[in-house]
Amino acid sequence: MTLSRRQFTSIAVSAAFAGLARNLLSTPATAMATASGYGPLQSDPNALLDLPEGFSYRVISRLGATMSDGLMVPDRADGMGCFGISDDKVALVRNHELAHWHKTGGAFRENGPRDIDAFDRLDDGTPLPGGTTTLVYNMKTGRVEREYLSLIGTLRNCAGGATPWGSWLTCEENVTRAGDKVQKDHGWIFEVPAQADGIVSPEPIKAMGRFNHEAAAVDPRTGIVYLTEDRNDSLFYRFIPKTPGKLQDGGRLQALSFRNGAPHQDSRNWERRDLDVGEWRDAEWVDLTGTDSPEDDLRLRGHEDGATVFARGEGVHWGDGELYFCCTSGGAARLGQIMRYRPGPDEGTPGEASAPGRLQLFLESDDPDRFNFGDNLTVAPNGHLFVCEDQYTDTVSNHIRGVTPAGALYDFAHVRLQTEVAGACFSPDGSVLFVNLYQPTRTLAITGPWGFMS
Repeated sequence: MTLSRRQFTSIAVSAAFAGLARNLLSTPATAMATASGYGPLQSDPNALLDLPEGFSYRVISRLGATMSDGLMVPDRADGMGCFGISDDKVALVRNHELAHWHKTGGAFRENGPRDIDAFDRLDDGTPLPGGTTTLVYNMKTGRVEREYLSLIGTLRNCAGGATPWGSWLTCEENVTRAGDKVQKDHGWIFEVPAQADGIVSPEPIKAMGRFNHEAAAVDPRTGIVYLTEDRNDSLFYRFIPKTPGKLQDGGRLQALSFRNGAPHQDSRNWERRDLDVGEWRDAEWVDLTGTDSPEDDLRLRGHEDGATVFARGEGVHWGDGELYFCCTSGGAARLGQIMRYRPGPDEGTPGEASAPGRLQLFLESDDPDRFNFGDNLTVAPNGHLFVCEDQYTDTVSNHIRGVTPAGALYDFAHVRLQTEVAGACFSPDGSVLFVNLYQPTRTLAITGPWGFMS
């Protein structure tokens, strides 16, 4: 796993923020509390995004605009990663959660060219509309210099994760089978290098399993990839690659289980409370077989073999030696949980039996006005978690919620449109927060006094 100087600098700066998070995010509150954060939100005169005083946003991309390659900015912008590619430029690799029936929201003004390098097509030869776009953003001018399609022919690219070697893992949250209006099976992860200057050759990483993929996070120490699954009876996975940094070389897929506990454990706290806020559990990992899962039963077989169930695992973010992930409908009130996993010193090796990784329930919501269906998440420069909401109600009031070291909550942003906010990620220097508004697609660059807290 060889990193360039620029990639290393980007990762080191991010790790510095994440290291602060690890030092601070240590003792979650056992009951939800409220923090002042950056202060009250100010009403946006453009009725788009309310932010605290001193913060502002710039819309840097929007649905239907013509990109540098002549194609249109697609709809349903979801997960996104930010990568330093030069001293003053970053690349944003952005998912588009488009299904096969969403082709009018895709990048093509008509049905799309037949010679494009697409992973899959409809029966009539039209490329499937899901995939990624890449934006090259100049940090000095605050402008997008290039914007183009970087992956095409996939389905419902929901979230994903940035790798330490400078690529974006984009995840299909869809398990449509070949013959059901498409020509190939779906439910895979694809890798998009941040430096790619056009459409990449779409190669699914099949060893990472076929399921309702949501997000991914890579431990830079081991190269192990941790994966979430957006199902109400989902598992939490890890992929141990044969060659760190070269995922196509294959590896082992496993699912987390609570060690020395009752079989078929459940972290959701729906019917009974099996996991308290702040409680740590030792982990062990269940080997999975038949990971291509033609019957979409990987999670069911894994649970039968002892893996623990989670409630809609969604966004996952790697910190300094640990990660956090959202369970969107977890908790007794089914309003959402945040889990925290700290790998053992010998993670992924036989030595982990004597020093296992540990999982903690960091936060569980009991109040929809303070935390409601957390989805994508990241770490802010102040070491707090920033969590994007994605409510499943007829009328939504989605926010970016800040979470303090003690698990106290505050509002950082409020979306005024009837859509979700997604893809939150900071520039390597921590000066800009990039976010997507899902539909109609808008990508925003947010700046402000990140070091100030009221």
